Amino acid sequence: MIGIVDYGMGNISSVYNSLDYLGCEATIINSPEEIEGLTHLIIPGVGSFRQAMQNLEDKKFITPILNHVKNKKPLLGICLGMQLLATKGYEHGETNGLGLIEGEIIPFEIKLHVPHVGWNNINTLKKHPVVGNNVNQVDFYFVHSYYFNVKNREDILTMTEYEISFPSIVAKDNIIGIQFHPEKSQEPGLNLLEAFCEWDGKC
Repeated sequence: MIGIVDYGMGNISSVYNSLDYLGCEATIINSPEEIEGLTHLIIPGVGSFRQAMQNLEDKKFITPILNHVKNKKPLLGICLGMQLLATKGYEHGETNGLGLIEGEIIPFEIKLHVPHVGWNNINTLKKHPVVGNNVNQVDFYFVHSYYFNVKNREDILTMTEYEISFPSIVAKDNIIGIQFHPEKSQEPGLNLLEAFCEWDGKC
């Protein structure tokens, strides 16, 4: 069973509907006790890093999420959910993240329009069971004003150019984070979600 964490930060139903369309058995998680029996966990999200971490803490989701990872079960973060994997973020003040992949969430300081909204392609740096071999130079749908400044390059799977080059997919062990919205990225995005649902957490 694949759980989608509902911590009050948006796009829950679109992720669920995409998984349902793919025939993946999924459920929306509203309480921390529901996480224990899951095989896979997804943290979606849209909005503020600081508010998201506060919501996860208030709803007592943090420890069950970390335990899920410790038990070697696959975890996927989408958009804001990817950013929450980081050590810390700076949106509305410095805030500790889940600390699952080392790095910081920092704002775009560029001449191009921020937020970065729309279709953009990704450049694959290395293979991964979820990413596969068919996403290089494929367009996906982005909406974000901050990006993941990853500490260790080996944790980066793909990069994207938007005046600067930033990580668009990160991964470490049984954890993967996607900056764009696969649920809004048509067939290529659905392929990534399906690959995650089939992934055993091993690389």
